[in-house]
This record gives sequence, C-alpha cells and structure tokens, in this order.
Amino acid sequence: MPNHANIVICGAGIAGVSAAFFLSRAGVEDILLIDERPPLSLTSDHSTECYRNWWPDPAMLALMNRSIDLMEQIADETGNAFRMNRRGYLYVTADEGKIPSLRARAERISGLGAGPLRIHARADSAYQPAPMEGFRDQPVGADLLLGPELIRGHFPYLTEKALAALHVRRAGWLSAQQLGMTLLEGARRRGVRFESARLTGVETAGGRVLAVRLADGRRVAAGIFVNAAGPFLGEVGRMLHVDLPVHTELHLKAAFKDHLGVVGREAPLLIWDDPQYLPWDEEERAFLAEEEPSLLAEFPSGVHTRPEGSGGSEMVLMLWEYRTKGMPPVWPPPLDEQYPEIALRGLATMLPGLRAYFGRAPRPILDGGYYTKTPENRPLIGPLPVEGAYVLGALSGYGIMSACAAGELLAAHITGRAIPAYANEFALARYDDPEYQQRLEAWDASGQL
Repeated sequence: MPNHANIVICGAGIAGVSAAFFLSRAGVEDILLIDERPPLSLTSDHSTECYRNWWPDPAMLALMNRSIDLMEQIADETGNAFRMNRRGYLYVTADEGKIPSLRARAERISGLGAGPLRIHARADSAYQPAPMEGFRDQPVGADLLLGPELIRGHFPYLTEKALAALHVRRAGWLSAQQLGMTLLEGARRRGVRFESARLTGVETAGGRVLAVRLADGRRVAAGIFVNAAGPFLGEVGRMLHVDLPVHTELHLKAAFKDHLGVVGREAPLLIWDDPQYLPWDEEERAFLAEEEPSLLAEFPSGVHTRPEGSGGSEMVLMLWEYRTKGMPPVWPPPLDEQYPEIALRGLATMLPGLRAYFGRAPRPILDGGYYTKTPENRPLIGPLPVEGAYVLGALSGYGIMSACAAGELLAAHITGRAIPAYANEFALARYDDPEYQQRLEAWDASGQL
C-alpha cells in the first residue's frame, strides 16, 4: 500500500463508504478507505434497512428528502440493485383520544415539506394502496385512515380495535448491504482504495492533519482525514484531541419464520403507536409478579414489524426499543434472550394472529448493533477544529436512510462546493452557538422511532 493519500477515511460502514462514493464522484482522487473489519460488517450489517422522510425536525426532513432523491437516482442507474420499495410506514392507534394529536402531528410534518396529508373516512375513498415492489409513481406525504372498517379493508391482519392508521408514503425499505456494496463498488471504479487496517493515531502539526498511523506500524501521509468510525466516533475524535458529544446505545432486532402468514407479505412497516401492557395469562402474571414484575408494567409505544425477504420468504422482523441501553460498544454485543418474546407479545396487540405463537414460536434470530447519537439525535457532518479533519457520523438509527445525503454533504464541505441551507445544523460548531444550546434545553424533535 502506498504510504500517502489525498484523503484517508476511517470507517467502512455505510457512512464511510458513502463519503468515498461522493468524494470520488466529485472528482477527488487518491482516496484511502480503512477499516480493521470487512466493509459494511459492523453496525451497517445489522440495519433494519428502512427509510422515511417523516421527521418533526425540518433540517432532518430536508436531509432525508435529499437522501431519498439520491437513492432513487442510484436505483434508477443500477436497475434498482438494492430493491428499494415504497411500501411506507403505518402508524396505528386504538386510542380514540389520540386521533387529534396524530392528525396534528401529521399536519405539522406535512407543513415542513414531507408532502400533503390526505384524510380518508369512507370505504369509497381515493386512498391508493402501496405496491410491494418499486418506488416510482407513488404518492408522497401521508394518508390518515379513520375507522376500523376502512383500516381492515386494506390491512385485514390488524386488530379490529384499530381506530386510525397514518400511512406515511415516502418511506419503505431496501437491501442495506446491496446499497452499501453499490456505493463501494462505484467508489472503487473511480480509484478509491480499501485497506484492512486499524487506525492507532492521527498526526497533526501546526493545527492541521499530516498523517495517520496504523497498527502494523505504517504511517500514511494525508492532508485530509475523515472520521467515519461509527460507534468508535468518539474514540477516533480523541486522537485529534476533539471531544465529540456522542454516546452509544445498544439496539436489538429479532426475526422469525411466520409460517402461519399472520403478517401480510405485502404489508408496510407496521408500528403500534400506543403504550400497552403485555398480554400474559393469569398463571404467567402470578409467576412474573414474583420473579420479574417489570414485565407487568406499562411498555412504551413503538413496537414495529415488517416482512423480510422476497419470493417465498416467511420471515418477519420485530423491533421495539422498550428499554434503552446506553453503553460503550463491545463486540459481540450482549443480547437479551427475552427480547424476541417481549417483542412478539407487544406486536400481538396490533396483530392478534401472533398470539398463536405464544410459547411455540419458531426459534428466532436475534442480533443487534449500536446507535451512535448526539444529545438531540442529529448527525455530525462537516469540519472539525483541526485543519483537514472532518467528521461524518452519529447517524443513530437512520444511517442507511441518511447516508447518501450525508456523504454528499461531506464531499461538498471538503471540495468547497455549495452547501445546502441545512448544513450548519449538522456541523460540530453548532454547539458553540448559545442560541442553539438554548434550543437543546427544550428539544423534542429527535424523530427516534
């Protein structure tokens, strides 16, 4: 490997790969991408693979709209190599008292630029269901379906208690691995080099980047360094004597074979928007009252599921962040063996057919990864207070959906091209602004699902 590069990018997850892709597409040459693990194999490999432009934060919404634009362009260029669909997100509630707030929330996000809100309360409404595949010629914004008859007419697997369902339309999922490989292969075709190596230090002098040091003793001279180290963003930042305001949280997901076909294979991402108590029988409740009473407490809203795979696949994913676990990243991550059963029981409130699996579900597949987050759950994209040093990270649980716009924005910072209006909202320097610090004290727009 040559001992010099124009740009060294640390981290070959979706963030680093996207940075390499968009920098090379902007004409930058001699880019070195380094990671001690294979590309896309740390947190990117454990993604839920979903995307949405439905955010209460206008800067995040603008970033996601741009990122979806870019993903659609790349999908068109590659024959949709990463199987991007537009099935949407469906937020479901059985609480009549929540309908006004659900509508108000939708109107607010619609007004920020997510697209129009359409209200449907009749069986003969003009609601347009989403196709299973593809993303073109589909509506944007959201559709609010009111009444159990209308909802179950389109989503017959949902509970009869569902009173409102908000279908967010510029949303869906894709193959995260294939998107990442599409970006990586595109970068490599334009000369980007990947090296399996562990970073041990960044050399600076006179306040600017000079080189990086690797665990095998090599020194690679470089004038520009990009910290895209995912869960190790803070650790790499300290090599530059820069304290990044980030923390990591462990997030899990489970998959199992839905051989009974409870979750419709054509379903969107299904999200139960109400808090709930888990459905235990009397014997189970008596046991839990003695052994684990926390499982009898109220659980938060947000349990969600979607079908996984194509063709004859029967797999479904189950996700629910009912217990946030902030912790430094360790590998392999510690897994909670109760998670699949808890997620299954939570989903059974929305999908009653899942009760048939209680105590007899097929053996689940459980895995997890780390969200790297800032206090307000916005990313870090842009220059660091060391000349030649940049950061692209803290992409939390939205790394796949934001990666293209984040990589494009980083490339604009480095090449001096025009940056979008939202760029300063994601720069590290925002924390130096007293007005921004005041905004953080009342922040309620994290957009965390």
